[in-house]
Amino acid sequence: MPVTTAYAPGTFCWPELITTDVPAAKKFYSKLFAWKPEDSPIPDGSAYTMLLLQDQSVGAMYPIQKDQLKAGVPPHWNLYVAVKNADETAKKAASLGGTVVLPPFDVMEHGRMAVIQDPTGAHVSIWQPNGHPGAGRVNEVGALTWSELYTRDTKKAEAFYTDLFAWNPAPFEGPMPYTVFHVAKGDRGTGGMIAMPDEMKGIPPHWLPYFQVEDVDATVALATEHGGKVCNPAMDIPKVGRIAMLADPQGVAFAIIKVSM
Repeated sequence: MPVTTAYAPGTFCWPELITTDVPAAKKFYSKLFAWKPEDSPIPDGSAYTMLLLQDQSVGAMYPIQKDQLKAGVPPHWNLYVAVKNADETAKKAASLGGTVVLPPFDVMEHGRMAVIQDPTGAHVSIWQPNGHPGAGRVNEVGALTWSELYTRDTKKAEAFYTDLFAWNPAPFEGPMPYTVFHVAKGDRGTGGMIAMPDEMKGIPPHWLPYFQVEDVDATVALATEHGGKVCNPAMDIPKVGRIAMLADPQGVAFAIIKVSM
């Protein structure tokens, strides 16, 4: 697969793990996806760990902050959407009923970001690239290939995201109601949305990353062998592929998929 050097505005471009145990997360995800962790010191004395696949970044991880723990924020995957202007996008999000949780700021020379909470409660980050466009590899084995919103108000969420990112929503024929968000009409889509089922009571709305694998069942077995948990067993989705939902040893949810050809 070619290296990705730019993302169209409105495209998911970067997955980032905020965890309570960086050393354990490094071991777990390196076993699962053959990622090579590479630490870079940050001002607070900790490190920002880039996750490399074939010498290209596919995401990152860093330790959860003390103020986040005090506020009850659990470890989680954070997903970024590429935008032309982070300040304008954050301002627009607020005007649409969203909350700017972390106002826009520069990440050294790499880009400018902000964290937004949509009107239904899910968080998403925005990224205005400068020196760093996002993941160098996507939509291949070991890399981010899909992002999925779980929400209790799909109508409100759809209105918010289509206005904010100019996404084109389209229904997808499957075992349950599902919406695909397209950056441009006719493309493969950048993400999807599903209503949270009753069994997810107590879990807040959130975006979930999907990572592509060669063999879903083998990856599920490997995950459980190394302390992970199966949230939803492997299953086939017609016209999509085989998927499973897992949680790492720190309780962070994510999904894996073998895409149908």
